[in-house]
Amino acid sequence: MTSSKQLKLGISKPFPCSYLSDKEEQLLVVVDEEVKSPDVYAFLVEKGFRRSGDQVYQPYCGSCKACQSIQIPTKSFKPSKSQKRNLKKNGDITVGISNSIKDSYYPLYENYINTIHKDGVMYPASEEQFDGFIRSQFYEQLFIELKLDKKLIGVAVVDKLSNGLSAIYTFYEPMLSRRGLGVFSILIEIKIAKELGLEYVYLGYQISACTKMNYKTKYKPYQLLVNNTWKTVNK
Repeated sequence: MTSSKQLKLGISKPFPCSYLSDKEEQLLVVVDEEVKSPDVYAFLVEKGFRRSGDQVYQPYCGSCKACQSIQIPTKSFKPSKSQKRNLKKNGDITVGISNSIKDSYYPLYENYINTIHKDGVMYPASEEQFDGFIRSQFYEQLFIELKLDKKLIGVAVVDKLSNGLSAIYTFYEPMLSRRGLGVFSILIEIKIAKELGLEYVYLGYQISACTKMNYKTKYKPYQLLVNNTWKTVNK
């Protein structure tokens, strides 16, 4: 299928990197109509691509190779002591799954972006931005809902692929940040993927030089895409 056919790709203009202040970023963007196929999309995720809305892309930044694709193999994952404490602390949270976006998601997203990420490129939040970033017309999405006393406090958005979950974004109630809901969400994604018989949770890119991105390497063992091959890291 995809391996025998060249997909049409485009390259974005350089723009300031969101993670490394002294760098510029470019994206390799899939412009081929075949990307709308869930099978082609799954193939591209396996090759280190990512999704924002219906745009599937990969960093393409010349000599800079800071962005590394990272995924967690569900069968071999073992939670650390701190991750076990996180699960225990959040044992009162109810987890549910929706197959579609609900009206209750945007207010939570808006509060999260406008409180936690005031210094980011996504500030200020808007419904247009939310739809353009989160929603997809072509791929199967799961919305993992976190509720406390029946109140929605967090949503983890993932794409369901043939052999894994691709994590798109997580947002939660900022006043509950001490609970470590970001950590909890990834642990729940791994649990759900395992229950569904899926092999991995793809977390997108980790950047060693960016402190706020290094949390992804705390889920062990993890795998990095090196020279088009997934290599397991146990450290």
